[in-house]
Amino acid sequence: MVVASLLLLFPFYWTVVMATNTNADYYATPPKVVPGTHLLENIASVLTSINFFGSMANTAIVAVSVTVLVLFFDSLAAFAFAKYDFPAKKFLFGLMLAFFMVPAQLSTVPQFITMINIGWVGTLQALIVPAAANAFGIFWMRQYISTSIPDEILDAAVMDGCGFFRQYFLVVLPVIRPGLAFLGIYTFVQAWNDYVWPLIVLINPDMLTLQVALSQLNVSRGTDYAVVMAGAVLAIIPLIVVFLAFSKQFVADSVKGAVR
Repeated sequence: MVVASLLLLFPFYWTVVMATNTNADYYATPPKVVPGTHLLENIASVLTSINFFGSMANTAIVAVSVTVLVLFFDSLAAFAFAKYDFPAKKFLFGLMLAFFMVPAQLSTVPQFITMINIGWVGTLQALIVPAAANAFGIFWMRQYISTSIPDEILDAAVMDGCGFFRQYFLVVLPVIRPGLAFLGIYTFVQAWNDYVWPLIVLINPDMLTLQVALSQLNVSRGTDYAVVMAGAVLAIIPLIVVFLAFSKQFVADSVKGAVR
């Protein structure tokens, strides 16, 4: 576990090392393996080269909105698939899994045409609404609900007069929070790091997301990898904060779920 952890952490450590050195140090032989003293200088170059904080705000809006919508819609659909019988249930679930296996790149062109037709090209809605639900989240939460919610609890809720939504909010949600915490981390990271679709659909420079804005450092700064790495370090910090917050929630709710 220690060896595996070191291997996984090394790219992040190398990013920090390069962000604190100069571009000349990037080509040094042997390469530098300890942090330098140029971090603030490189960060200043990032802030003067791109609209960093504006792009981060756009990315935060998209990532938070997508995460909230995915957690709600995916868990709601998963509850229906896991605990309710309705016509063509197995067919619809299989169809959803089939869509899950289709590469996302295949939907790029029709999705872009749809955004043109409804006038959303260049807006953040084009990033939020298409990502409001996904097959992976439904599949994950369906498996989680199937194993963590006994049918007897739902039967008791029905006898107490709970309808579908009251069962979802009062019975299901308190138990599935660990699963939602994992899905929240996964969705937020995916939305934060998304690059291809924002690059295609965002044509307004003021509406760029962080990953697209950081890619401009290669153009505006040439091959200054130290500046590029400094931008990457700044972009990683919010992900670390979100991961730590949700992971604590994941562990805490796992214990509470066991007690319940």
